[in-house]
Amino acid sequence: MKNMRIETDSMGELEVPAEALYRAQTQRAIHNFPISGQIMPERFIRALLNAKAAAALANKELGAINPKHADAISDAADQLLGDPDFMLHFPVDVFQTGSGTSSNMNANEVLASIATELCGEEISPNDHVNYGQSSNDIIPSAIHISAAVGLHEELLPALEHLVSVTRLKAKQLHKYVKTGRTHLMDAMPVRMSQSLNSWATQIEQNLTQLNTQQPLLQSLAQGGTAVGTGINAHPKFADTFASTVSARLGITFTPAENFFAHIGSQDIAVALSGQLKSTAVSLLKVSNDLRWMNSGPLAGLGEIELEALQPGSSIMPGKVNPVIPEATAMAAAQVIGNDTTITVAGQSGNFELNVMLPLIAHNLLQSITLLSNSSRLLADKAIYSFTVNENKLQETLSRNPILVTALNPIIGYLKAADIAKQAYKEGRPIIDVAEENTQLSREKLLELLDPAKLTLS
Repeated sequence: MKNMRIETDSMGELEVPAEALYRAQTQRAIHNFPISGQIMPERFIRALLNAKAAAALANKELGAINPKHADAISDAADQLLGDPDFMLHFPVDVFQTGSGTSSNMNANEVLASIATELCGEEISPNDHVNYGQSSNDIIPSAIHISAAVGLHEELLPALEHLVSVTRLKAKQLHKYVKTGRTHLMDAMPVRMSQSLNSWATQIEQNLTQLNTQQPLLQSLAQGGTAVGTGINAHPKFADTFASTVSARLGITFTPAENFFAHIGSQDIAVALSGQLKSTAVSLLKVSNDLRWMNSGPLAGLGEIELEALQPGSSIMPGKVNPVIPEATAMAAAQVIGNDTTITVAGQSGNFELNVMLPLIAHNLLQSITLLSNSSRLLADKAIYSFTVNENKLQETLSRNPILVTALNPIIGYLKAADIAKQAYKEGRPIIDVAEENTQLSREKLLELLDPAKLTLS
């Protein structure tokens, strides 16, 4: 058995592992919530620790707590954040009390233990580390902080990289013309550059929408304490805290315009999740287009060849699969599922508190991470590196009866339809059938049915 020590909280005594930095309330949470084995995301805990440090320094500036104690708490947070194994001290399950009180007290207890050792005086988890705070404002604040940092450091740069790589590839492939497809059926020709620039525009539109989310995301519940009234917090605490955490993280945070709304609801997180879902849908579109264009190579479209990254089958030698688009599609599917969960969780704002905060934090940050990582992989290991099968493009273009659409103004829709049907039935190039069934010369038909010219708007 592990060596144990006795800790005491408001409910009485409890055994805690002797080496643990956490105390009784964290241990109660470990006992109470053996549900998923999933702990809170590292980015969330980092945000929580930075928030605790900022709160201590704000309270020091406002004369609310002993400066020596405040500095010890801040130093303890910095010490943890500099330790690559710091997450070992945060074992609480995601599926815990809905306010995230267990995670808040976990942080309070760990910081109190380290700070006590640093300053040589007893630091209380509640009276010092948690001074002027409640789980009900610090957990929503940590959600906003962690998501804002995730957007700033991970997702926005990853999407910008995806756009840049896709635009560059479009420029490189501008000369290639391929058969367009609607309903997965042959349609008028398009340039490869037009297809890729369409993808890039989709991602840019998501970037625009994500950027519009940031001002609200960077507004914080901190200062509202238990229900939004700010009980037990210094009147200037919210402003001072926002300035302090902004300086620590290099992102501008502001106090919420209305603490009650930020504590009683998670509408901002729900809105952000909705935009993450939209981004996931865009990545799914790009991934599926790549998979279709790569399909075959003999029995499918075979228009491009994705980079070969690993054997595709344990039984079929030589098979290579589109693994990066597939992985991206799965990540996107998870993000879409996360959004449904966050939507339900967002409805759990009852009077003055939302009570699914840890779940919202977990799913929101997972979505940001999944989209960030898969966007970079899609850019670097799929779009950047695929090659074009020009012969396959030309083969299908030359036999595409839909090119006859260009003759509609001259011979009419019905006559053009008859020519297309004959070309399909006989498996012949459309130009040959059109030459037989119209008064147009072959020279004129070559001009009118030139696939490259037909891609011009």
